[in-house]
Amino acid sequence: MGVMAFGLRLLALLALAACSAKSPPRGEAPPPRPPETPAQAGAVEPALPPPDPREVKLAAVTRELLEEGHLLRRPMDDALSQRAFALYLERLDPGKMFLLREDADRLARHATSIDDQVRSGRLELAHEGAATFAARLAELDTFVQATLAAPLDHTDEEWLELDADELALAADLDELHDRWRRRLELEVLERVFSMEVRAAGKTPGAAEPTPAPPPKDPIPATPEAREAKARADLAQAYSGRFARLRAPGKLDAAADLLNAVAAAYDPHTSYLPPADEANFNIQMTGSLEGIGAVLREKDHYIEIVELVPGGASWRDGRLDPGDLILSVANEREATVDVVDMPLDQVVKMIRGPKGTVVRLQIQKPTGVQQTVAITRDVVVIEEAYARGAVLQAPGARAAYGYIFLPSFYGGRGPGQRTAAGDVGALLAEMKTRKVEGVVIDMRGNGGGYLGDAVELTGALIDRGPVVQIEDAKGRREVLSDDEAGTAYDGPVVLLVDRFSASATEIVAGALQDYRRAVVVGTSATHGKGTVQSVLDLDRFAGRGSDLGVFKLTIQQFFRVSGASTQREGVTPDVILPDPFGHLETGERTLDHAVPWKQIDAASYTPWGGRWDVAALSARSATRVAKDKGFAQIAALARTFAARSKETRVPLARGAYEAYRKAQRDAVAASERDIDKDPARFTIKLLSDEALAAPTPGGKTDDRLSRWKTSLARDAWVAESLRVLDDLRAK
Repeated sequence: MGVMAFGLRLLALLALAACSAKSPPRGEAPPPRPPETPAQAGAVEPALPPPDPREVKLAAVTRELLEEGHLLRRPMDDALSQRAFALYLERLDPGKMFLLREDADRLARHATSIDDQVRSGRLELAHEGAATFAARLAELDTFVQATLAAPLDHTDEEWLELDADELALAADLDELHDRWRRRLELEVLERVFSMEVRAAGKTPGAAEPTPAPPPKDPIPATPEAREAKARADLAQAYSGRFARLRAPGKLDAAADLLNAVAAAYDPHTSYLPPADEANFNIQMTGSLEGIGAVLREKDHYIEIVELVPGGASWRDGRLDPGDLILSVANEREATVDVVDMPLDQVVKMIRGPKGTVVRLQIQKPTGVQQTVAITRDVVVIEEAYARGAVLQAPGARAAYGYIFLPSFYGGRGPGQRTAAGDVGALLAEMKTRKVEGVVIDMRGNGGGYLGDAVELTGALIDRGPVVQIEDAKGRREVLSDDEAGTAYDGPVVLLVDRFSASATEIVAGALQDYRRAVVVGTSATHGKGTVQSVLDLDRFAGRGSDLGVFKLTIQQFFRVSGASTQREGVTPDVILPDPFGHLETGERTLDHAVPWKQIDAASYTPWGGRWDVAALSARSATRVAKDKGFAQIAALARTFAARSKETRVPLARGAYEAYRKAQRDAVAASERDIDKDPARFTIKLLSDEALAAPTPGGKTDDRLSRWKTSLARDAWVAESLRVLDDLRAK
């Protein structure tokens, strides 16, 4: 089918596509790829991949999807181009560490023609931006290595501004070099400080000295030698980092520009090239076929960070965290050297069908090299799945159930686990065990499959609408639970936080509107109230095009009460202290977020919860005010809030050490009592889940034990149990 026929088949294809409300995972985002700048006098302009032939199809499909399929149905015109240009510059240089003002000014001639470039398929801005970045990168690579080759001056009373919003683009190369010099001075100071902390037998956040194990990387004895080592290590790290940046993927330049265009529509519409598509599928299903190892880039190498317990590498016993992968060989294929290769390319080579063999040449931390053959297997990422337990707090009126749901995972394959299926089974087991109430913990749950959110809500209500959905033409659909009965009919507390989003907000909003559950949380939820459809671009451009997928915002969620969850989120009935209150998070903080709106309420019958929300909240606030653990959490939150305002770091050695020591001491003082808190309740897992048996190499999985220890100290879960006590007392 030709691309221009897209409009006639859009709705049919959307219906076939997997519907996803998954928001980006919380936590620190990967470092954005810095922008490119024009070649300097005498600089050798690096070779860049030519425009990929797929870009014409990719641009055409992108335009059709955004103009015809997006919720807002905005035309791709000059006004949108200007918004996209500003976003493109931010994607290129979010830290303002690569572009000069003149670079941005020169690229600005494309500011109103991005729409025309997308229509023609000639993405001139993408490739000029990539060339600009490559040239600046080459010049800065030389500058960084030269700067780190000699001792740095740590006596000047200088500072480094960490908040890029407080900076303008550098006016000239001298200012850019000065910015980099200060950055390198700070990174050297940080490495030296870390060495000195280790040498003193303390970890950076610890309050008391701890026995220091023999370091794999010996710490030099003198300050001068430590500074020299810090510079050498940093030079190697930047060498590897810049080497990878010099080898962009074939579609990277186009993806940067098209994602800026997509973000001008809304922050959740995005293009995922083929490698990102694979990672997205793993995140949504909770499993992958491979060797069961978590990898990361380290200097010029790919390092094994963690082995997934029970996975192929863990069972084999020959790989360890800290091992470096030097080369990869698949069956009947030549060995490929992976030094300086981007992580996603290495991961793609290592993954493969169950039962096939991959050979890795690795280097141990001792320097010993060996080749290890691993038979691939399906790796189940257990942390992605729901987990249940029965909790008993001292003095509580009863034992209560607890379900932790990290995401709304799912899939269509035979035997595929789903969030709704797993939680439904756990609720049924809670009912069998006659627990007096259940806490469902969805803190940090960024969403996932919409159908699972509806099905999970249906497990707790008898019948009725769960969520309303409206598309760009004002057409509404109500998704309902049509199955009579419940998996569990006792009291429920739903625990959320500012990172709970999307499908989680559908469940929270519905259970709150039905008065089926008391929502307890640290703040309003994230506020992601839109529906994304993940579209296979090969359906539009033809099989074998290998374009990846497009995540497109097509609809907006509304609670059964008619209020949108978009921007505003769901406000808890009972508010608890928020350790992340200093962070600017939530949909309302995102550029170009879809606006909030209200529609008519659906016809529904409340469950009949007769609790007094104001009274529950008041009783909880009284307890929280007397709780020593919450007092420590509040102190820690104040420390973080103060630190978040400190965006300028001193670079004189004495001032820097005082700055770091003050930070470390404040955090340690706040954490000391929390770490020594006794368990707040006992935990009995619902299933017979046990610690994995050791492998022949002696490895054991202690993650379950650590999870239980952390859960037993969780002040928010403990207070949720007390709220259940209050509900039973009514």
